Parts: sequence; structure tokens; C-alpha cells
Amino acid sequence: MLDRMNGSKNISLGLLLLLTLGFSSVFAQTTKVKGVVTDKTGAPLPFVSVFVPGTSFGIATDAAGRYELQFDSPKDSVRFSLMGYKTVVVRVQRGNEQVRNVTLESGAKVLNEFVVRRKKERYRNKDNPAVELIRLVIDNKSKNRMEHYDYANYNQYEKLEFALSNLSDKIRNNRFTRKYKFVFDNQDTTKMEGRSLLPMYLEERLADVYFRRDPEKKKTIVTADKKVSFENYIDNRGLSAYLNHIYQDVDIYDNNMMLFTNQFLSPIADAGPTFYKYFIADTIKTADSTKLIVLEFYPRNKADRLLEGKLYITLDGKYAIQKADMTANKEINLNFIRDFHLYMDFEKTPDGRYFMNKNTLMADFGLFKGKSGLYGERTVSLKNMVINKPMPASFYEGSSYVENEQNVEKPESFWEQNRHDTLTTAESKVYANIDSLQHMKSFKRTMDIATLLLAGWKSVGPKFEVGPVNTFYNFNPVEGFRLRLGGRTTPKFNKSIYLEGYGAYGFKDEKWKYYFGGSYAFNHKSIYDWPVRAIKASFQHDTKIPGQELQFVQEDNFLLSFKRGNNDKWLYNDIFRIYYLHELYNHSSFQVGFKHWEQTPAGTLSYYKGTSVPDSVKKISTSELSLELRWAPHEQFYQGKNFRIPIPNKYPIFTLRAIAGVKGLAGGDYNYQNITLNIYKMVYLSQLGYSEVVVEGGYIFGHIPYPLLTIHRANQTYAYQLQSYNLMNFLEFVSDRYAGINIDHSFNGFIFNKIPLLKKLKLREVATIKVLYGGLSKGNDPRLDPSKIQFSNYADGVPITYTLGNTPYVEGSVGVANIFKLLRLDLVKRFTYLDNPLIANWGIRGRVRFDF
Repeated sequence: MLDRMNGSKNISLGLLLLLTLGFSSVFAQTTKVKGVVTDKTGAPLPFVSVFVPGTSFGIATDAAGRYELQFDSPKDSVRFSLMGYKTVVVRVQRGNEQVRNVTLESGAKVLNEFVVRRKKERYRNKDNPAVELIRLVIDNKSKNRMEHYDYANYNQYEKLEFALSNLSDKIRNNRFTRKYKFVFDNQDTTKMEGRSLLPMYLEERLADVYFRRDPEKKKTIVTADKKVSFENYIDNRGLSAYLNHIYQDVDIYDNNMMLFTNQFLSPIADAGPTFYKYFIADTIKTADSTKLIVLEFYPRNKADRLLEGKLYITLDGKYAIQKADMTANKEINLNFIRDFHLYMDFEKTPDGRYFMNKNTLMADFGLFKGKSGLYGERTVSLKNMVINKPMPASFYEGSSYVENEQNVEKPESFWEQNRHDTLTTAESKVYANIDSLQHMKSFKRTMDIATLLLAGWKSVGPKFEVGPVNTFYNFNPVEGFRLRLGGRTTPKFNKSIYLEGYGAYGFKDEKWKYYFGGSYAFNHKSIYDWPVRAIKASFQHDTKIPGQELQFVQEDNFLLSFKRGNNDKWLYNDIFRIYYLHELYNHSSFQVGFKHWEQTPAGTLSYYKGTSVPDSVKKISTSELSLELRWAPHEQFYQGKNFRIPIPNKYPIFTLRAIAGVKGLAGGDYNYQNITLNIYKMVYLSQLGYSEVVVEGGYIFGHIPYPLLTIHRANQTYAYQLQSYNLMNFLEFVSDRYAGINIDHSFNGFIFNKIPLLKKLKLREVATIKVLYGGLSKGNDPRLDPSKIQFSNYADGVPITYTLGNTPYVEGSVGVANIFKLLRLDLVKRFTYLDNPLIANWGIRGRVRFDF
């Protein structure tokens, strides 16, 4: 009887329990929890797992540590967990919307108490579910990119910030910096764990972006632009271009992603399974019930330029990336960067696919000793994506990047309403602080000294500069000891007019040299500010070595005074030039000009005709009309106030020049035509590094003396030159038709990284090959016509100048780069024309280059 009663009681309790659970399920209310997860320093923690224990509801925090979790469950707690931190469980009110900000404490001490050992298993791609999953992601890449749509448009916000990090008390309290206390007090300790950041540069941009697939066109219309200005010392636009070159747009669906001017193989690249290891770490469900697999990936070789991190992959049949957290192994060959993180968030579109709505790249640059350094962060946020809504065909015409400088300056009230995210307290103060800083006399003096040391120019009032310092003194066999003093105007003198000039004196030849030039910009900008619309005129009376062409280096730079071999054959030149340069927004340009050139041989160089009794030629005069067409897609520049240097990218640069010499025009002595085509291309080969490739060819029509032919670019200095022949002597080869190719390849440490000692030194291997074909027609060969100016000879009658025959000129080199992170040394070998007198078969050349 008792057993029966107990049995009835148990049944009743069981039914009561089932009814309770049933009613709880039926009447469960929706609970919504959101907030920010940080560490104890206040720094946001991305990719923290936020989930409801005992259910499939879960999500991960974004790059800013934010989360928003919604669930229908009678559960009243939420768990927060991240590897390396203690797990936190927070009670919530069921059925309500609430904010729960959570702080996680480091769990490193707890973890250190445990040692987990497992049997090592050989990693295989075959029969590996993680690899099978990543292959599905790779197979579906084309469907998950913006290029999948015929049309798309969205609003884009960009924020680029640079800050000094962990400045010591000694620097902050120094008697020289004490007066800048208002700047040093603007510290931010929430951005990065363990780092105190002092913002020094901030740039924001809002734009509307329109994409069309066929024909492909992406048009960006900038609606607002705001940046910290250092216009008194450097060109702000050029600084912005360089910083954005370091922090380029990245797309995980590309096979290679450009980070800090280096290519990193994407973890979902077509060749990803060859270079990466993949592991399934977890499965979670988002608030909208989307199932995600958390996939961890690591490089097979830690020294290769690869990434590691986590991917969150959808299991809805589209196999899209919903979130990504990536960094690089500490062992890779990367300069100046202690650590970096790339976070990507993707948002679901109405058709169920995902587009990247936010990415953040954070980097800690170790430019100084100790913990101090430079912190850089770039955030790109996308909103209001509209799919397959075309604009009129005419809308996509014209420049891909449209910015009206007069309309992009907006008040702070506009930014407060339109920023995709709010600025931190420290960020919001940086504009005013830097503006105040530049009005301080002590800061101006400091920047003047820095400009003199780094750029070589010294301000003389706000309108003029004297320099460059490295040309004040040099020496050569013709002029002997040479002094030079030069100057130029700044944009403060006149925004449209630029003047420059110098005077020099040689103590051996006892002659003055000088130069004066002036430019006028029709678009009332600096003549170096793209797109240029300017006319320039100049006159120069100075010396020059025939055939020496230097890139971005002053010819009378002191260091170039040191040359190998015999280099006493020079010219005195009188050159008048006037030309107009017109650059277009599609990065093409044209230049038309006139040049009158009088050249007189100097040193041991002489021009003479005849055989037995030389008929000396004192001077050659030419007058030339020229046209140059140039196309450099997506070109950017590193730009100063009075110069600019192109920043290489993956797109080719085409330069076509046509020159016509006109006899009788302004005293010109010859008729001729000269056409040359130069193609420059940076070729990126992912893990194998990159090549700089230059292909060039030219043809001269007409009969002219050899000094007017193509004197091939030789280099007798000890500085390595990419587009010159580093073991060719000055005046050694001339042609009236030629074609050549130069390939300079950097392996980025692909080989050295696998050799322990070299890996530690972070050296990088380089190799070069240069091949030049050329020839000389009978009508231009002075050896066949005594009435022409003859090739130059040495004092003993041995020829200096030659022509190229059926055999090309070939030289190559192998070298070691990244010595002390700056220096490159090449061992150069010449392979052909080894019987020419006074040549060098071997040589060592150096080059200084800043590269990440």
C-alpha cells in the first residue's frame, strides 16, 4: 500500500514538473542583453564568447568589445568567457531589455598551474573536416563578395589615428616638454591593454560609395573630410596618402591582403590549405539563430608571412565569413611592428548574404627602445547598404574618386550626427590640441630643426627655405671643391607661384654655375599637389655627366662625390626649358614642352670630327619640342611641401615620350625624332615576395651626332640604382634603337627565414637581372663617316664609347637586404662585354630603403 502511494506521489510530482516546464516554455518571454566587455584597464575585449548556459544561444563581442544578445528562454544568466581570462556569469532579468557591462580578469595565473599534455598527431589535409569546411568557404567566395551583385551602394566612414604610446615620465616631465602639458595630459588608457596612448594625428572621412559590376566601376564621392593639420611643415594631403598606403583597404576574400605594404596570404585564399593549418574550435548560434563554426587557423611555417586567428563561418549553405580576428606570428620577418590585430565584422543583407560592415586594424609600432612606441589604428565602417539599385550610366563616368575640397569641410555638429561611432575623449581633443601646439614658438623652433635634419631645408621666415643641406659641398674631377647655396619659396609666399634657384662655384675650374626656375599653378594649388595644372620655366648653367640619370636623388649630393673608375668626362650645359603639365583625375597626364640645349664638353671629354687632323667641335645646340603621355592607375604619392615621390602599388605605370628636334628653331642645329616607352610594374608574388619590373624601349629617327643619341644610363657611384646599369661606365654605350628589361626581386626572407641564424637577424634576400639590347644604324655610326663627331677615346687612343651588337648587355646581382632594417648590399656581376677597357666585372653596391 505504501509503495502504491509513493508511486502515485512520484507520478504526480512528475506530471507537475512536466506541466511547469511546459508552461515555462509556452510563456517564456524574450530577454535582450547588451553592453561592453572590457579588461581591468578598461580596454575593450573583442571575440569574447557571450552565451546562455544550457542553451544554443550565443554570440561574440565585436572589435570594440560590444555585444547584443537576444534569447527566448527561462534562463536568467549569461556567461562571458575568453581564453586567458576568468569566466564571468552575470544574472539578468528575464523578459526585459537591459545593459550589462562586464569586466574580465586575467586568468593567466590559474592557467599556469595546469600543464595539459596530449599526444601529438600529424596534421593532415586529407579527411580533415576543418579543411573540408575551408574548401567550401573558398568555393563560395565569389558569391559572398560585393562583386556578386550587379549594383551596390553604401555610406562609408573611415577613421585613421596615430598616437604615441607609453611615453615615460622622464619625457613627459622634461623641461623641454613641460610646457606642452596640455598635450601630454590627453592620454587614453582604454584602447589597448597595458598601453597609455597620446593621440597626435586623427583623420576622418565620410563618403558615399557606388559599385557597378559590368563594366566594373567603383565610385567614391567624399562628403566630409577632417584631419589634423601640419601644413606649416609637411603636406597634409601627402601625409594622408602615405598613412593610408600603410593602412590600405583589406578584403579577406582576396587571395592576398596588403598590410603595412606587405602581402599576407588570406586564410581563405585558393592556396590557403597549402600554407595554413585549420582546426574547428567551437559551434555557436547567434541571436537570429544563425549557426556558426569557430575555425582557428595557424601557419604551417611560423616564419612565413602568414596570419593566424579565428574565423566565424556560417552554416546556412553560403559558407560566408561572419566575423574574423587575425594577427601575425611574432617570428615573421616584419620591421618596426611589435604586434597588430585585424578585426572584421560582417552584416547580413536582405538576401541572406553577408557584407563587411566594419574592419579595424590596430598596430603597435616599436620605433623606440623599451615599451614606448607608436600606435596606429584604422577603422572602416559601412552602413545603409543598398543592393541592385542602379544609378544612371552617366553617373559612373569620370573619376573614381570625387572630392570637392571646398565642400568637405563640415562643422563639428555635422560630424556628431553622421559619425558611425563616437570619438573617445582623447580623440575628440586632438584637433584643438595640435592646432594650439603649432602656434607655440618653441614648437615651431623644434619643427624647424627636425625639418633641417630630416629633409635638409631651413626656413628663413615663413615664405622661404634654404637648402638642401647635402648639396652645400661636394667635389668632382672637373670642378674640384664645389660650394652651392640654394633656396625656394613655400606656399606661404604664393599658393600659385613657386620659385627656386641656386648658385654654385667650382674652385678647380673657377666657374660659376646657377639655376633659376619658376612655376605657376592654374588651379591655385601647390605645383606638387595632385592633380597638377601648371606651367614651369627654368634656365640652368651647370655641369653634368653624360648618361647619368638619378632617381629622386640630387646629382650634387655629397655622397655621390665618391665614384669608381674614371669619371672625368663631363659637360657644361646651358638648358632653357618651358613646359605645361596637366594631370587628370583618372591618373593620366600629358606634358608639352620646349627645350633649348647647348652642351660643351668639359674635363677630358672632347668632340671632334675627321681622322688624321681632328676638327674640334666646341658646342652642340639643339631645340626640341616634346610631348609626354603618362598613365598611372590609382597612383598615390608621398608628398612634402615642395616635392612628391610616387608610392608603388600593384598597377603599372606607362610613360610615352615623343621628342622632335627642329633645325633652325632658336638656333637648333639638327632635325630628329625620338620616341621612348617606359612601363613600370610592381609584381606581387605572395609568399615569394615581389618584383619591380621595368620594360623600356626607344627609337631615334634622323641622322645626328652621337652625343644626341641614347647614352644608356650608367652608374659609377656606389649607390645601387634600379633603372641604371650599375657596372656600366659613363658614355660606354650609345644606341639609336634599344629595348631592355630590369627585374629586381625581393624574396622578403622566404629563404633566410628557414635558416636559424639569418632568421633571427631578419635579413632578406634580393636578386636582380638587367638585360639591354641595342643598335646603331649606319647613318648614325661615326666609325663609318669621318664627317661626324667621333666616339670618345682615352688619352692613349683606346675607345671609351661603343655600340651594342647582337649580344645584349647583361648584369645581375644577388644581395642581402634589411641590414639594420634599412641597408641593402648587392654583389653585382657583369656578364657581357667583358673586354671593354677599364670596366668592373664585379662590384658591391648599397642602398638605403625604409620598408616594413
